[in-house]
Amino acid sequence: MKMNPYLVFNGNCREAFQAYEKILGGKIEAVMTFGEAPPEMQSDAGWRDKVMHAWMSFGDNVLMASDAPSAHYEPMKGVSISLNFDTAQEAERIWRAFAEGAQVRMELQETFWAERFGMLVDRFGTPWMINCQKKQ
Repeated sequence: MKMNPYLVFNGNCREAFQAYEKILGGKIEAVMTFGEAPPEMQSDAGWRDKVMHAWMSFGDNVLMASDAPSAHYEPMKGVSISLNFDTAQEAERIWRAFAEGAQVRMELQETFWAERFGMLVDRFGTPWMINCQKKQ
């Protein structure tokens, strides 16, 4: 069994996934739009190019997502996507990329358990935790 986070965006899923692909060194494997859905599943004309389902791989990980029409969209809360790195340098590099336009909840810093740990909500509304454990 594998667990894959599924993110829901307010119309900017494609933009978010393109940024995540670049930041995480991933590969967008699939993007299906509302316009590609069967006729009985069609939505408003303005949503034809919005993402019904996207899938991205990075390393051994998979991230999935879609757009939700405004009437059904709820901001992400109560959960964070946690990324764990082997080196403080890699954690810092990813932090800087995600921090652009983000709401920082805790600056990336050394803690009693980590060489680096920080929390933010990126410009797309996704909460992230960046972590690099201290070596035992």
